[in-house]
Amino acid sequence: MESADRVRANTSEAINCRIDRAIEARVREYAQKSSVEITRRIDELDREWDIERLLETNASALAFTGLLLGITKNVKWLLLPAVVLPFLFQHAVQGWCPPVPLLRRLGVRTRKEIDREKYALKALRGDFHTTETAGLPKPD
Repeated sequence: MESADRVRANTSEAINCRIDRAIEARVREYAQKSSVEITRRIDELDREWDIERLLETNASALAFTGLLLGITKNVKWLLLPAVVLPFLFQHAVQGWCPPVPLLRRLGVRTRKEIDREKYALKALRGDFHTTETAGLPKPD
């Protein structure tokens, strides 16, 4: 199972629905906007951090901090990477770890969720109108 699907599978249905409704509302909102505004939003989506990137960045920052403080200040700081790294491993294997429910409640999305909004906006902008020229037969 893909990581994004594991995250959704381990997120409450209410939170998944809230995230999905927010995506749908934004797409409806941008249906009334210009191509330039849609392009601006797509650029924002390209820069949006998904839950995987956020978890990996936070876990590595905490692990490095604990390691550095453990070496330079007090060996007890080594407990920090000893706690954080198994959570990161758990997330890699199961798609869940303790920070996931909090991040999802805060609206942090999976890459698949971000891409769903992005491709809906591209469709609104007309990016996919050229499928006939891609070698597909014309409908009769």
